[in-house]
Amino acid sequence: MSIVTREFGITPDGEKITLYAISNSKGMCAEVINYGAILVALKVPDKNGKIEDVVLGYEKLEGYYENPSFFGATVGPNANRIGNAAFELDGVKYVLDKNDGENNLHSHIEKGYHKVVWNAQKGDNSVTFTFEDVDGNLGFPGNRKFSVTYTLDEENKLTLHYHGISDKNTIINFTNHTYFNLTGHNSGRIEDHVLCLKASNYTPAVPGSIPTGEIAPVEGTPMDFTKPCRIGDRIDADFDQLTMAGGYDHNWVIDGWDGKVQLFAELSAPGTDRVMKAYTDLPGVQFYAGNFVQPADGKEGAAYGPRTGLCLETQFYPDTANKVNFPSAVFGPDREYDYTTIYEFI
Repeated sequence: MSIVTREFGITPDGEKITLYAISNSKGMCAEVINYGAILVALKVPDKNGKIEDVVLGYEKLEGYYENPSFFGATVGPNANRIGNAAFELDGVKYVLDKNDGENNLHSHIEKGYHKVVWNAQKGDNSVTFTFEDVDGNLGFPGNRKFSVTYTLDEENKLTLHYHGISDKNTIINFTNHTYFNLTGHNSGRIEDHVLCLKASNYTPAVPGSIPTGEIAPVEGTPMDFTKPCRIGDRIDADFDQLTMAGGYDHNWVIDGWDGKVQLFAELSAPGTDRVMKAYTDLPGVQFYAGNFVQPADGKEGAAYGPRTGLCLETQFYPDTANKVNFPSAVFGPDREYDYTTIYEFI
């Protein structure tokens, strides 16, 4: 194992941003930066040793200043949507930034944690990013301390471990917004990828992608990935949930959630023998097929656009702050936030 560092750029405020390249002996390498705790590259070999970078991203730091599609981002303190950009906690109403119609998306587009400079500490085969936030910032209560650790092992597993504490009850719901394309980040659209989800239910939404509160079965619908299915086979089906969201962009309820790390997804693509298995101890996963990825110039001259990458964002369910029947994302003095997601390449 090795970690090599290099300068990745300097922010407008004069802060130097460092890239950390974590490599194993199998040829796999994860590149992360302390701006936004972002995963900028994930280089994965196939069985013949051919290495491809399988995540979308930018060549230079400046690309991440805008980053409208959240490539590789650590999203916090709350990922996904909160209806009407507000929630009530312990009898107090908290108002957030309305940045997605009347709703809040990913906490704040310009000031969320994907656009702050984190502190960084190297381990033997890991990098830990830490960040402290103050009570009331972005509308969320509590003085909070967060960390996210990226670890790469010799079994080609990239582990993301999140931790958070707060001196007040607050909402904490991190995710990683990496876009995967197993044939290579610059190889075009992902409709030919084959996905299997250990999820017999999902959370239907209304326009604006706010869940209704219902836990609905996927059986008999285009939302059923309990058996491997080509993503493009049904993504444009005449089904109200897909029509509303422009394709897959929903939260799936992971079967048998008990707070322990378990396999929840398997992804493959034709023309490559790479297979990605994903594990988590979180209750949900937002499968986003990249329906609205904005045209962007990516790494190595790549031209990104709609459906050129897909996300498997582990999380508490969207709008859980306002849905009492959803698993609670309230954390505070009596409950620390501590969760793990693993992406394994076979």
